[in-house]
Amino acid sequence: MSTPVSTPGRAPRPITGRAVLLYFVTFFGVIFAMNFYMVRVAISSFSGVETESAYKAGLSFKNDVAAAQAQDARHWSVEASLERNGPAGVIITARDDQGQALAGLGPEIRLAHPTDKRRDMPLEFVEATPGRFKSLTPMPEGQWDLVIELRRETETLFRSKTRISL
Repeated sequence: MSTPVSTPGRAPRPITGRAVLLYFVTFFGVIFAMNFYMVRVAISSFSGVETESAYKAGLSFKNDVAAAQAQDARHWSVEASLERNGPAGVIITARDDQGQALAGLGPEIRLAHPTDKRRDMPLEFVEATPGRFKSLTPMPEGQWDLVIELRRETETLFRSKTRISL
């Protein structure tokens, strides 16, 4: 049984089962297409994975705590300063507890993007004077985490992570 729909100036048109099915399929088709699009955009813009293996990260936590305590016991002073004349750059100075420059350290320094690990970029540094490192890599503008690791051979002796704005 169909109910006629009337509009002024036209003859009443009955609503049939086929019309209801067409409206129903069209409505849910649009919803499905938009959901598919939104999921695709969300996955392509952020992978959602911050830690590859939470289990392994949990196991290494004890080692991380011991490394942080050993770093604190050294009483080193490591400072990073932004150089803004010309292209932005970073100068890092490392001194021991006596205020003497630390020589013979290998820096591993990178800019980590706060929300997208895929945009992280390693920085190339040169030791200008003992314990003073200057960046050679041009740095992009924006908010970044400056991750500084100072190593001697294979052992990481110092590690810090600081939010900076370039």
